[in-house]
Amino acid sequence: MNFRAFSLILVLVAGSVLPALAEERVVAPNENLVVDGIPSISMEIADQVGSYNEFRSAGLSSWHPTRREMLIGTRFGDVPQIHRVRFPGGDRQQLTFFPERIGGASYQPSTGEYFVFSKDIGGNEFAQLFRYDLASGKVTLLTDGKSRNGRGPWSTAGDRLAYTSTRRNGADVDFYVIDPANPSSNRMLAEVQGGGWGPMDWSPDDKWIVGGEYVSVNESYLWLFDSTSGAKTLLTPKDGTKISWGGAAFAKDGKGLYVTTDKDSEFQRLAYLDLATKSLTFLTTDVKWTSRTSHSPTTERRSRSSPTKTASAFCTSSTRSRRRSVRLRSFRRASSAALSSTRTARTSG
Repeated sequence: MNFRAFSLILVLVAGSVLPALAEERVVAPNENLVVDGIPSISMEIADQVGSYNEFRSAGLSSWHPTRREMLIGTRFGDVPQIHRVRFPGGDRQQLTFFPERIGGASYQPSTGEYFVFSKDIGGNEFAQLFRYDLASGKVTLLTDGKSRNGRGPWSTAGDRLAYTSTRRNGADVDFYVIDPANPSSNRMLAEVQGGGWGPMDWSPDDKWIVGGEYVSVNESYLWLFDSTSGAKTLLTPKDGTKISWGGAAFAKDGKGLYVTTDKDSEFQRLAYLDLATKSLTFLTTDVKWTSRTSHSPTTERRSRSSPTKTASAFCTSSTRSRRRSVRLRSFRRASSAALSSTRTARTSG
């Protein structure tokens, strides 16, 4: 074979192989997708875009009650875990190391010696509550390990935590109360029917718990629970009119609730509900978009000699959509074990 013929063979082989190699450098659609009329995407472009897809976010979970530090949720691996940041601009110290994602955490609100967090086991979506002792790093299971549980708010005194659980029959999300420092104190507070229930706030004297019953995106109700007997009283009428109540927090004096509702409006508005008269006073009548209660992910700040509690903070969300995603979370996180609300930061005065 002469040199000219050999060169011709090389050119022909290269002409057939190189296009095949080029075809391999495109993004291959998922086998479940049918691609019609969509041009191929070069792997070079995909590689350049990849750096924008690989990023981490961090969410605030809880403020320490006495020190200037916080718990955040972020990930270094595949799923978010709880990290501690000890001072502004400080590094993140990872505290939990589980294969499952952590569904939020909140410090015990008087000493901050431990925090309570939620996660499922083996990805079964049946969240459990756990106590993490900061001094030892020990983790203690607080719930039964079988049912679906939703973490709720701390009591004003910081000695009890309200939560929901399907423990009784696997379906209804009943109300429970526990002192996380003493797991044997766990008890059912009230039986309810349905899966859309959740506790929202404790009264300043810890005698009452306000809770929500979620029916649909357009219909929900507020209830008042006796924190000792579990007896419940309907606060918002069931008269056939569908009204959505988006959140509730006790006023400083305990005589009323700050709530959000779409009653007589296209949007959620901030209002004050008098517990004695059940009268409703709207506070944001001039705001033409949805208002929502903002339970800051902080524990209450209390003086050591005299714990105090003041009115909640509220904010408005400038979305003109009528979708009640915030309300949906308010009621359903507790029932689906994703409730991550903690007590609102309050300042005296």
